[in-house]
Amino acid sequence: MKRKAKKLPASKSAEEVENSDPSSHGEEEEDEEELPTPSKATKTEDHASEESVPRPQKLSKGELYKPPTAEELHQLKEAESLFHCNLLKMQMEELLKEVVLSERRKRLVDSFIMKIKALLQNVPQTREVELNDHSWISEGVKVPFLWVPKTTKGKFHMAPPASVSLVGSYPLGTCTKPSVSDASLSQGTPSRTRTPDPPESRTRSNLLCHRAPPIPETVVFKENCNAAGAGLMYSNSLTVKIHVYPPPGFFKPSLFHPKRNNVRTHWYTGLEAPQPGEIGPPTPHYNSSLLGDVLPKAHLQFLSAISAQCSAFGEAVALLKVWLRQRQLDRGAGCFSGFVGSMLVAYLLSSHRVSNSMTAYQLLRNSLHFLASTDLTKNGITLAKNPDSKPTLHEFHSTFQVVFVDPSGYLNLCADMTANTYKQVQNEASLSLQFWDDPTVDGFQALLMTPKPLIRTCDHVFQLHGLVKLQASCKKLNLLGELMDHGGDYVLTALPFILSLLQLGLGKRIHLLTHSLTADPEWSVDSEPPKHKDQTPLSFGLLLNPEHSSSVLERGPPADSPEAAEFRQLWGPRAELRRFQDGAITEAVLWGGSSACQKRLVPREIITHLLQLHADIPESCVRYVGGLFDDVIKIGRRSCSTGEEESLKVVQSFDDLSRKLWQLEDLPLSITSVQAAHPALRYTQVFPPVPQKLDYSFFEQDKQSRALVPHKDKPCPVFIPPLQVICHMEGSGKWPHERLAIRHVKAAFHIRLGELLRKQHMYTCSTTPTHVDVYKDGLIFRIQVAYHREPQVLRESIGPDGLLRYRDNEEAQALEMETLHRPYLTSTLHGLQQQHPSFGVTCRLAKRWLAAQLFSDEVDEDAADLLVASLFLQPVPFTPPSSPQVGFLRFLHLLSSFDWKNCPLVVNFNSQLTASDYVEIKNNFIASRESLPVMFIATPKDKKVSIWTKQGPSVQVGWEVSELPDKLSDHKNPAFFFCLTKWVCFLLW
Repeated sequence: MKRKAKKLPASKSAEEVENSDPSSHGEEEEDEEELPTPSKATKTEDHASEESVPRPQKLSKGELYKPPTAEELHQLKEAESLFHCNLLKMQMEELLKEVVLSERRKRLVDSFIMKIKALLQNVPQTREVELNDHSWISEGVKVPFLWVPKTTKGKFHMAPPASVSLVGSYPLGTCTKPSVSDASLSQGTPSRTRTPDPPESRTRSNLLCHRAPPIPETVVFKENCNAAGAGLMYSNSLTVKIHVYPPPGFFKPSLFHPKRNNVRTHWYTGLEAPQPGEIGPPTPHYNSSLLGDVLPKAHLQFLSAISAQCSAFGEAVALLKVWLRQRQLDRGAGCFSGFVGSMLVAYLLSSHRVSNSMTAYQLLRNSLHFLASTDLTKNGITLAKNPDSKPTLHEFHSTFQVVFVDPSGYLNLCADMTANTYKQVQNEASLSLQFWDDPTVDGFQALLMTPKPLIRTCDHVFQLHGLVKLQASCKKLNLLGELMDHGGDYVLTALPFILSLLQLGLGKRIHLLTHSLTADPEWSVDSEPPKHKDQTPLSFGLLLNPEHSSSVLERGPPADSPEAAEFRQLWGPRAELRRFQDGAITEAVLWGGSSACQKRLVPREIITHLLQLHADIPESCVRYVGGLFDDVIKIGRRSCSTGEEESLKVVQSFDDLSRKLWQLEDLPLSITSVQAAHPALRYTQVFPPVPQKLDYSFFEQDKQSRALVPHKDKPCPVFIPPLQVICHMEGSGKWPHERLAIRHVKAAFHIRLGELLRKQHMYTCSTTPTHVDVYKDGLIFRIQVAYHREPQVLRESIGPDGLLRYRDNEEAQALEMETLHRPYLTSTLHGLQQQHPSFGVTCRLAKRWLAAQLFSDEVDEDAADLLVASLFLQPVPFTPPSSPQVGFLRFLHLLSSFDWKNCPLVVNFNSQLTASDYVEIKNNFIASRESLPVMFIATPKDKKVSIWTKQGPSVQVGWEVSELPDKLSDHKNPAFFFCLTKWVCFLLW
């Protein structure tokens, strides 16, 4: 039978093919192999052909139970030693199958590349013209270069390319889906004489203009990740990049020494010619950009030789690319691209740090370990075999922030990478290694399947708008030489200096300062190239250090020390002399802020001050987002507090009451524990109670009960919510064994507690049979006596045969929840708040959102607190949130992305659950899934039932809770942060 090939629809655009889900490609391939419906005329032939189809062979008993071969044993041993289980190995194998190009896709790529090659080789020759003369360019094509300065000497003519070579990751076999954009054609220009004055990028831009018209497919210009120029990008059902490079031997390698100048200052600035013998400033970035166009073929040959020696090289590079893509580190100027990752793996193999026989899994692990342990900002590495005759690593370090030298010995592969970007790579690698071997974490999901956008990774985010202001920054920072080195791109010129300034000013307040990588701009060939000021705003992220980030005092060196002058120069007029309690007189800076929410924004005050002082960037250009949601949980209309201080007062008052309860005398039985059982006593009450002073003129005394009741002729007094406190009494043989008798004893204890508190501490108390209310510090504490055996007594019943039976019931479960589970949860979450100060505010934001969406009746406060607690206890692949803002965003993402149907959410308090406990929870969950709640939350004290979500949400509400965050906001988009009005209205709705 012949198989019918399925044609690719002509209407399907390149973007649709590039950005489609990898799994969809497999479905297309399966569709290609669908058999046509047989007609009547072919039934006989089909029947005959079916007889020739091989049938499954029946194996004998000996063959069925045949012992494993040596190769199978080796694979089993490898899986046991390298992976937590066979599942992780299979997951990685399946991932590689998904990201590697299929044979059908490769045939498509090869066909399109041959078509492009043929067109490029038939480009006609042009007449010789001046470089400034653009009259020869075809109509509808614009020069892809900002022609500044406009005066350039030299002549130019176009001839067919000497050669057209395929370079990049595609011929190497490391090209990955979903976007096949690493197939690059490098076309060599014919030999010609180099003119002395114009930069090489102008000649290259003219060449690209001449190459653009012959291609009928979608053609755009795309700027390279350097400052030298642009390249052509052709799109059909994939993306092919066209680069222009000079013929072999055209440039001497010594021309690209990082200390050498290749851009004449007088030509660039338009000033007078320099004096004889005067040498301009070095142009290392410009040199690197030119050298990067000369060496693609040499790099491909080097990587191909390494790949031939190590069979797992391609798979390891593919996994590393996936890891980089999920962390948004492989795109934009100065990125840690897939090419740099390939070179890193090649360096480890060539330097014998890893073995050629290692698997892709081992190579990826060793690559991340090398990144985490090696600081290329201080100790660069080189692939050159004879580095003595070439620029030294010290010379590279004096001109570049990150150093990784290619095999030629002259090109720094990380020339445009900032130190902060590499620190981010290091931090991500270190985090990945931390949870890699943790058996309680789904390492594959966290390592390779979870995206980490800037808005959910960093605690605070800010953007720089009005990038044209960076021109003034370059002038004030005296960066003329650097500006010339970057081809006039003042954004890339000023960025490293701004990062260094902020890093110095923030100091110990942050663990990491990151920034978004400027995307490579694309524009149509008939459009002018975008200007630097038209770039997207620069985004920065801060990973805060909770111990120091909120400090309002920046204490400097002593006034008579040499460092005092540097301190005053850094902080300007904000620096002042201060005398401290220890008698020291030092330089210091005092920032504003009295409440916790104001102190959280001290980094914003530091950033705006330093940018204004040193870079002439006004505060209006800085959009800082660190307390976006504070307004929705503020206490009172005029107050600037978000409730942390009020929660602290409540907890302190409870602690004082607890000590006094322990010290009470003349009780029949001693108190064994006093436990809080209210959200306000664990810092998670949305609006914590504010102490109120009673105005007795609003009350009158009831004649019968002698209780205070609201006065008829006056407004209703303020309501003070009671805070529940569970007081456990010691066990004794005097406790009765009947329900009613136990309640009577508890009522007697309530009366006695009220009398003693009134007598010994002069507290106002109101006693009832079920509790005693204590008015203290403007708050009401509702003390409830508990007996540990009471739930067991409630489960006891005597059957018709007179035997004692135990049967669970709702009354016993409710009492157990009230006196055992909730107090334990409150004390545990209180401890979590002590470790992570932003936990309480994050819980309050989460419950504020649930209430605003009318979900608070379905998802109660305890369940919401557990959902947030999971983000702090198991934050992988992130770090624990250090700001309420990022914690709330991760809460929304958890609701929308967690697979509640197939996975239990495990909240591992105090690391009490082991790997075997996780397996037990998972197995019990799978076995009993139909009878379990929609949202299953397991804790060390509740592994099988999920008592916190037993009453809700329902299936429909659970679906709505998980779908609503994606419906109402695209919180994966960085612009989401700056739509303040939309989000505040959304929360308050």
